[in-house]
Amino acid sequence: MLFDLPDHATLYTALLERDARYDGQAFVCVASTGVFCRLTCPARKPKRENCTFFGTIGECIEAGFRSCRRCHPLQAAALADPAIAALLQALDESPEKRWSERHVEQLGFDLSTVRRSFKRQFGMTFLEMARQRRIREGFDTLAQGGKVIAAQHEASFDSPSAFRAAFARLLGCPPADLRQASLMRATWIATPLGDMIAVSSKRHLHLLEFVDRKGLPAELKRLQSGVNERIGIGAMPPSEQAAVELDDYFAARSARFATPLAQAGSAFTREVWDALREIPAGETRSYAQIASRIGRPAATRAVARANGANQIALMIPCHRVIGSDGSLTGYGGGLWRKQRLIEIERQLKSTGTTQAKETIA
Repeated sequence: MLFDLPDHATLYTALLERDARYDGQAFVCVASTGVFCRLTCPARKPKRENCTFFGTIGECIEAGFRSCRRCHPLQAAALADPAIAALLQALDESPEKRWSERHVEQLGFDLSTVRRSFKRQFGMTFLEMARQRRIREGFDTLAQGGKVIAAQHEASFDSPSAFRAAFARLLGCPPADLRQASLMRATWIATPLGDMIAVSSKRHLHLLEFVDRKGLPAELKRLQSGVNERIGIGAMPPSEQAAVELDDYFAARSARFATPLAQAGSAFTREVWDALREIPAGETRSYAQIASRIGRPAATRAVARANGANQIALMIPCHRVIGSDGSLTGYGGGLWRKQRLIEIERQLKSTGTTQAKETIA
């Protein structure tokens, strides 16, 4: 960063005065609302003690804050990276457009530069972001009881087969297979680190994963096989509760998850998952430490397999397990997410937020 941030008092004064000199150079994260804003935001000003200032949008997102809907701080990236700002604006203006590399080039941008910039800031490419937004529009239409053809149009797919194929690549099944009358239903949850899919019955959450996880279709297929019924679409009470708790988590307000969980696995696997939930937020453990914790010090590899089999991300915190040498090691949601989750939880720990153990079926 070429701009050295002034002290907290100077930045807070700039926030109160909506000083345009800092626009795009500094951002305020508000603990009481969980959002980050431009210093020129027209919203009512927060208390001084609720403000933390960062020099980049990436730092705000990494700290667990979501962008303000009034001042649209993502657009403030124009001063630091005009390509990101221009493409975000283009996406907002034409979310239904089937964006391609050709479109990006026609706007005058270098493909490799744009790809690196978006991956650095958001953990995904611009084209992945655009495609995910289109699929989400179709998913929301289905969740509200709309027909597949309406969802296809909402997602801006000219071809029914193309919509079915894109939907199936993401969720592992065509949209017609997701029925509202099913006993288990999938719903879409937006987070600052990417959208997630939650699958719940009336009483328990069965799956929670980031939608871009490569293993998601296989996980959904296994889940369907286990209950011998196709997964439906629509909100269920556990998914709604999970969405609220995740909002508090990413805003660094609370690491407490009380959503009732349903766990399917062997006795050993469930023992490993219980040990994961005992790791305090803001701390990490190695696979070897987990193995020793459950009284199986020679079972390090088995612990790693059980960790990888977890289908309820964040609430069963497999991201808190690292290599014995301190390396992040593998994570199905991506190492960049693992790093950011650990940073969010360190912030929670520094503020003294406590974590309660989840309710398990």
